[in-house]
Amino acid sequence: MERVKFVLINPTAPEWRVGAGEHPRGSRYFRFSMLSSLYVAAAMPSYVDTRIVDEDLEPIDFATDADVVGISFMTYNAPHAYEIADRFRREGKLVILGGYHPTFMPEEAIAHADAVCVGDAEGTVPRMMEDLAAGRLGQVYRNEPCDLAGLPKPDWSLVNRKAYAPVGFIEATRGCSHQCRFCSITAFHRHRFRTRPVGEVVDELKSLGRHVVFMDDSLICDREYAKELFTAMIPLRKRWFSQCGIGIAEDDELLDLAMRSGCSGLFIGFESLDEASLRSWRKQPNVGRDYRAAVQKLHEAGIAICAAFVFGGDYDTPDVFGRTLDFLLDANLETVQATRLTPFPGTPLFEEMDRAGRVFDKDWSHYDFNHVVFEPALMSRETLDAGVGWLVTEFHSRRRIATRVLRSLGYLDPIVALGGVVPVNLGWRVKLAADGSFAKGRELALSRGR
Repeated sequence: MERVKFVLINPTAPEWRVGAGEHPRGSRYFRFSMLSSLYVAAAMPSYVDTRIVDEDLEPIDFATDADVVGISFMTYNAPHAYEIADRFRREGKLVILGGYHPTFMPEEAIAHADAVCVGDAEGTVPRMMEDLAAGRLGQVYRNEPCDLAGLPKPDWSLVNRKAYAPVGFIEATRGCSHQCRFCSITAFHRHRFRTRPVGEVVDELKSLGRHVVFMDDSLICDREYAKELFTAMIPLRKRWFSQCGIGIAEDDELLDLAMRSGCSGLFIGFESLDEASLRSWRKQPNVGRDYRAAVQKLHEAGIAICAAFVFGGDYDTPDVFGRTLDFLLDANLETVQATRLTPFPGTPLFEEMDRAGRVFDKDWSHYDFNHVVFEPALMSRETLDAGVGWLVTEFHSRRRIATRVLRSLGYLDPIVALGGVVPVNLGWRVKLAADGSFAKGRELALSRGR
C-alpha cells in the first residue's frame, strides 16, 4: 500500500489567524489542545501520515505536497473553511470536510469538497481512506456514534504542546443525554452519552502531567460512571478541570469524590437566572436549582467555577444584564463566558426560529456568539448586543479581577487562584478587546452615563 500524506487543517477566526512571519496572538490559556484532530490522526490506517495545521499558530501552506486535505470546522468558520477547500481543489487536491457544521449541513458542505464526514471521525476515516485507495471514494459518509472502548491514544508529537494551555488533555466521555434546544453538542451526538472504560482513562492519565483538563462535554452525565472514575483517580494525585452540570453540587458523594480526586475547577452552564428561560430551552437539570447555594458548596470544596450564561432568550428583558452581573459578583464566580443566544443550524432552536422568520442573518461567520443573528422577543438586537458587551466589560475590569482573586484565596488553593484564575481572566481581557466586546460595552456604559 502506497503511503498517503494527509494534512488536517483547523481554521480559526480572523482576529487570531496567523499570517506568514507573524507570531500567535492572544493567550495560550485560550488555546486548548487539538485533541479531536489527534483522535482523527490516531484513527487513520497505518499507511497514512497525518500533519495537523492550527491556523492560530501557523499559516496554511497551499503549496503542500499532501495527497489529501482535511478541514474540520464549526459553523462560524464555515465561509473561511469553504474558501480554503475551494482553493485546494483548484490546486488539484482532494478535500474532505468534517466537524460540526458539515455534520449538520452535508449538502452545503459537499459543494466544496470531494467527501464529507458526518459525525464521529474515528469510525469513518479508515473506511474513507480505504475507498480512496480503491478509487471508489463516496461523497457523504455517515456513521453511528462510535464505541469509545479501545480509543487510540493521541500522538502528542503531532502538535506543539508548548503553544497551548500548560496542562494535559484527555477525554473520558462524549456527548450529552439532555435535550437542550440551543445546544449543538447534544444534537451532534444524537442525544447520546458515551463513556470510555475507566481503566483505559486511568492508564492514559498516568502518561500526563499533574494538571489535566477533561475535554468532555458533561463529565457527570452518568453519575455512577463519574464516581467510579473519580475513585480510581484518587491515587494519581492529579489536579484536574472539566465541564459538568450544576448537579454535582447536590450529590454529596459525587462532590466528595471529585474533590478527593483533585477537581480544581469546573466550567458550568448556568445559562440563565430565570426559570422560564431554562424551561423554554429544556435545560431541565438547572430548573429549580439554588445557584448561590451550589456555588458556595463548590467553593467550600475548593473548586473554581467558570460560569456560562446565555442572553437573548424569549423571557430576557434589558434588566437581565444588571441582574446577572450582580449575581456573578456577589457569588464571586471566578470567570464567566457570556454569550449571545445563537440558533445553530442542526438544533431545534434554529429550526423553530427559522420557521418563524426570526433568523435574519445566515452569514455563518456571524455564528460566533459575538453577533446577534435573530430577532429577540423583548429587547432590540442592539440592546442584546451591547448588553452582553457591557456585562463582560464590567466583570473584567482590573479592579474586579483583583477583588475576586483576593476573595478566592480564602477558599482556593493559591496555585489555582494565581496560576489559573488570574491568567484566564487576563486572557479574557485580551480576547474581549480583540473581538470588539469591550468597545460595545464601553459605548453602552457612556450612553447610560456611567
